Amino acid sequence: MAEEPRILYEDPYLVVCVKPVGVLSEDSESGRSLPRMLAEHYRQAGKPDYIATVHRLDRIVGGVMVLSRRREVTGRLTTAIAAHEITKEYLAVLRGHPREPAATLTDLLFRDASHNKSYVVKRMRKGVREARLSYEEVGRTEELSLVRVQLYTGRTHQIRVQFASRGLPLLGDIRYGSKAPGCTAALWSYHLGFRHPVTGKPVDVTCPPPQVYPWDLFSGVK
Repeated sequence: MAEEPRILYEDPYLVVCVKPVGVLSEDSESGRSLPRMLAEHYRQAGKPDYIATVHRLDRIVGGVMVLSRRREVTGRLTTAIAAHEITKEYLAVLRGHPREPAATLTDLLFRDASHNKSYVVKRMRKGVREARLSYEEVGRTEELSLVRVQLYTGRTHQIRVQFASRGLPLLGDIRYGSKAPGCTAALWSYHLGFRHPVTGKPVDVTCPPPQVYPWDLFSGVK
């Protein structure tokens, strides 16, 4: 295999690894996928190669992701995510500066499947659900802010939509209004924390983003 997955934690039941930007989080014929990379890795090592995605990251998002290595564990992990029992934290580079250095954002989010895009809306109707996250600004330059985000509901596109709706689009996020030459959307899955679905022991994994643009602008931030 041309590229080995970067594994941060593994046992017979699950694996936590780094999903590179541009790699799909679910198996697909439309491009490289992390499950396929991991399955090939385990096949070459002579180990069982069952891999199932339990939560998704957008193609343009990189960072920490957990996958199941046993069918009986897949449902438990999926349920834990739905019940908000897994802490999901991200780092995001925003174009602009938030009014508040720390806040919780609660919005109604509508997913327009026909255009593959989401919007913040003002009233509840069919297809609308509550979206909630909290953020803390941890660094800034003259034009950009680095925020640490805890996502309570949904997927990573929610982070992109909620900030863009406030005039703070993620740097490089073309779909939601912020072009940046040489930069895909600056959103990184930074931390996952949860109780192991079999042993009950805590699993706590953190991975900083690579020190390339724009992350290198905030290299002193812990």
